[in-house]
Amino acid sequence: MLPSYSSKSRSENAKAFVADLFEASGWDVDRFPDYGRKRPDLIVRKGLQCFVVEIKALTEGRADRVIPLLSQAILQAQAQAQANAVDAGNAKPLAVISVENVSKSLLKQVCSFVEQYAPNVAVGLVSKWGGRYFSGGSLNELNAEPEDLRWLESAPSSQPVNLFSDLNQWLLKVLLAPEIPDHLLQAPRQKYQSGLELAEAAKVSPMSASRFLKQLRNEGYLDESSRYIAIVRLAELFRRWRSASMRPSPEIPMRFLIRGPAQQQIRSLVASHEGVACLGLFAAADALQLGHVSGVPPYIYVSKLPRPGDRKWKTLVTASPSEMPDLIVRQALAPESTFRGAIHQGGLIVSDVIQVWLDVANHPSRGEEQADLIYEKALRPILNKGN
Repeated sequence: MLPSYSSKSRSENAKAFVADLFEASGWDVDRFPDYGRKRPDLIVRKGLQCFVVEIKALTEGRADRVIPLLSQAILQAQAQAQANAVDAGNAKPLAVISVENVSKSLLKQVCSFVEQYAPNVAVGLVSKWGGRYFSGGSLNELNAEPEDLRWLESAPSSQPVNLFSDLNQWLLKVLLAPEIPDHLLQAPRQKYQSGLELAEAAKVSPMSASRFLKQLRNEGYLDESSRYIAIVRLAELFRRWRSASMRPSPEIPMRFLIRGPAQQQIRSLVASHEGVACLGLFAAADALQLGHVSGVPPYIYVSKLPRPGDRKWKTLVTASPSEMPDLIVRQALAPESTFRGAIHQGGLIVSDVIQVWLDVANHPSRGEEQADLIYEKALRPILNKGN
């Protein structure tokens, strides 16, 4: 039986599950839409197709509960698609309901309701047990019969999975967390005997955890003799992880419109965007008491770069080439991993130690020196436990 979640956790898991599902099918997924006042849960794109997605989650797959919630999701998806028409282009509404199990009876009643009352709206019904039903456009490519999660955890993978995808980086942090001090990484600290336990603790879908563990096993990074999920060959894993993270990130040098105490202004800025912003790179290393390099403007990680006229960032303006920026706003390439692992340090939200190590490594301002110091002080001590 799947674990029960609080309403908020259930919604977050459903959103992650649906996002993973679309990404696995080749869709581009915006997990942090930032369009207008009405913010959809997701925006998904593939070719000329674009959907504004509203997701609702339930534990029980009862028609008398699913259909009213589906009706609400349809109305909200339609309103969001209309409100975001300019920014999201040709986006159409998509209403998705997540339940633990999709029965044939439920599927039949949902199909009947959609055909009778919402024939022109795309809808989806997904289950953590693998059963999926979509209607609208080419969404039927996502349909699937329920799968046995026990089989998912043990069967060989037919398709390679990116071991260092955004969500997989977060799962790696969760598995490594017991060996890392809690003031350096925000993550659950438990031992896990199954993918379901890992999924529950990490707040990801069971399917995501299953694919991740299969890839770890296929690449020889799981200790097959351990009672619990345990990573081996950590030194090699860290080398690959660092190489996979050496990609340029979009960024904007910025300054505060009204000058004041810089640290206080940065603290207020990050606090006002909690969950989608945090201190990064060298400033984060300083906050973690692992700093080594000075003279670099503070970096702030965000889920989306500010756009001209964005009222949420009204205290900032773009710095001209001749100006010294007060900070550099950088878009996180792995937002799930970056913001889930971020910690509260002295009233400031700061990137975790693994994220800082990955991000400074390729920086031209003595980034390799800073990365080496973090590795020696925080990461090397756990290597012997994973070899």
